[in-house]
Amino acid sequence: MSIGTPRISRPTGTSGDAIKVMITDDSAVVRGLITRWLGEESGIEIVAKASDGIMAIKMAAEHQPDVVILDVEMPRLDGLAALPQILKAAPKTKVVMASTLTHRNADITLRALSSGAADYLPKPESSSLASAKDFQHDLIAKVRALGEASRRSRSPAARRPMAPPARVAARIRPQAKRPRPVPKAVFIGASTGGPQALRDVITVIGPKINIPVFITQHMPKAFTAVLAEHLSKNARKPVVEGRDGMPVKSNGIYLAPGDFHMTVRRSGAGVVIGLDQRPQENYCRPAVDPMFRSAAEVYGDSALGVVLTGMGHDGQEGSEHLVKTGAQILAQDEATSVVWGMPGSVVQAGLAEQVKPINQIGTTIMNIVSGGRQR
Repeated sequence: MSIGTPRISRPTGTSGDAIKVMITDDSAVVRGLITRWLGEESGIEIVAKASDGIMAIKMAAEHQPDVVILDVEMPRLDGLAALPQILKAAPKTKVVMASTLTHRNADITLRALSSGAADYLPKPESSSLASAKDFQHDLIAKVRALGEASRRSRSPAARRPMAPPARVAARIRPQAKRPRPVPKAVFIGASTGGPQALRDVITVIGPKINIPVFITQHMPKAFTAVLAEHLSKNARKPVVEGRDGMPVKSNGIYLAPGDFHMTVRRSGAGVVIGLDQRPQENYCRPAVDPMFRSAAEVYGDSALGVVLTGMGHDGQEGSEHLVKTGAQILAQDEATSVVWGMPGSVVQAGLAEQVKPINQIGTTIMNIVSGGRQR
């Protein structure tokens, strides 16, 4: 793959109209590749490039970028150590951690997400053109989504407390008039900002819930194993990656492994997990829609669907299947979402019965599965 000569992107129009990006990586090759890809996109301006964390802190303070691409492994000062200082120097900046697909770097990346990073990008394998294309797609999508979120947070209107918009309230799905059964399983979908949101939810429901919980978080395979380890500490019980044919336990918490769609199916008198590598949906594998569709088939109105922060609209089509069975959908609100793509699409489609901030999602789940006995 030819990288070409690195250049600074100067999109049409004023720089104030563009999403400002800073690239931090000790590899000149990677910096050049990202510069080329982003430079071809309209509405994105690369304002600075740094080769280590010390340079990144200085440049972040000077340029106040909307998005910083921050390498995990660098000389002098690595990404994890530089992160808090970058966020202090540029408080409105959205930081995306970039790392290779190793267990160690996955652990560091998840720690960075807990420390204020907005998202992550797994670096492509140098020998794989397909993984490079996936990296390019994810890079551009995340820069645009997070850049817009950063720009909104800088506007005077965004800094003022506001009531929920009437357009959102008008699309809240009326709660069912007929009594519905207490949920027998919870299905949670998340993407950008999801690891932190999942941590908040699992900390509340993990120790208490006595029905199975299924989670699909958009992540590669090296990362989901580490995410399960982290969530287990919050849940105070095992959170395990699903395996094909694994019997579902009444109080189990199951995470879709990277590169596999996770579904559920009936097996005799019980339920088992299914894994498959059918094509990506919504550019993702695992994807939320296949899990939600299987939940509708197996549990019907006894399922509870939960859609947390994330880019795109994965989960909307699956939510439609759940709603048709009479199941309830709970969505995270815009104010507490890193990106309100996935939950926003569910709300805008009129599929969510409740829209809550992340600090109320866990307690709302517990109230629903307890039949309203918990307040």
